[in-house]
Amino acid sequence: MTTALTLAEDLQRLLATMPHPTASAQVTALESELADRFGVRHAIAVSSGTAALHTALVALGVGPGDEVLVPALTVIMSVAPIIHAGARPVFVDCTPDGTDVDYTDLTAKLTPAVKAVLPVHLWGRTGDLPRLRRWADEHGLPVVEDACQAQGSHTGDRPAGTGSMIGCFSLKDGKVLWCGEGGYLLTDHDRYAAAARSYRSHGLPPPPPGYRRQVAHNYRLAEPLALIARANLTRFDALLARRQQQAALLRDLLTGTPGVQPADAPGHLWNGYSFLAEVSVPQPRAFCEHLAGLGVPNSVGTFHLVPADRRPELASSAVSPCGNAAAVLDRTLAVILTDHDDDHRIAGYAHTITREARAWCPRD
Repeated sequence: MTTALTLAEDLQRLLATMPHPTASAQVTALESELADRFGVRHAIAVSSGTAALHTALVALGVGPGDEVLVPALTVIMSVAPIIHAGARPVFVDCTPDGTDVDYTDLTAKLTPAVKAVLPVHLWGRTGDLPRLRRWADEHGLPVVEDACQAQGSHTGDRPAGTGSMIGCFSLKDGKVLWCGEGGYLLTDHDRYAAAARSYRSHGLPPPPPGYRRQVAHNYRLAEPLALIARANLTRFDALLARRQQQAALLRDLLTGTPGVQPADAPGHLWNGYSFLAEVSVPQPRAFCEHLAGLGVPNSVGTFHLVPADRRPELASSAVSPCGNAAAVLDRTLAVILTDHDDDHRIAGYAHTITREARAWCPRD
């Protein structure tokens, strides 16, 4: 396992060889190690999770005039790549508990223009992916998984992001596997992998035969970041176990807190990306914002997360409102966890949440 000292030494040696405009040894090694770790034929490293999603859609041929089915229960970073590809996001509602898509709504929003389904594993939860893949297969649609928050989560015996056409991941700080900034795609399909490798580097090497030549992007991952990602990949199991332990500890400490019910976790299938609880105190969204102000970072209070179909810049894409998604977000406390959160800090989060929940009353 790589230590902080050996990583610093490796970085020092790598930096001594720079500038080296054509260097790719670290990226190539990272791709091989990711493919081996997650059991797929191809891993393609890119500069961010957003770049991974954009590259995946382009590799599938999604473009202007097309539509992509995507959950309303998601962040802007899941939707922007659809728009960058020239396509239109079609927002789909979730089940009342927020753990899966609403199949009635999904089917109702299917049109001849839909060219892909893009499920988002928000907070690391995957939902019933085999069911979604069966639905997509019935309609001849590829599935592109946004697994940026789901490294280490499983559906059955398969890691998230490995059972669909393409899985997309982020390496940004705060993810279970991180390097500061970056991302990667996983796929078993040679043609899509070749197209992705071309698109991430200004069309070099050229895309496979049959692809329209187009102006591509600089979505390459920097060599020093690839080296950091490789070091963290060697301790991925420990990083995953730590995140799950953090979420479990906060769950235990908050059990019995009035108005804060820890959400049911899918056991070992969930990576524990964020601690999740259903909030039933009055004005739960205001409560989450209040907690953020007291130093408890959370999706709603810190980042003001709202359903994608209600974001002003995306409202023109909304076919019909996704009421379940709005209700789920309004009552969800998703505490943001990182490697730096030791048990003492997590106990502090629990103390603050419990104290404030007991004191909370309606605010004008």
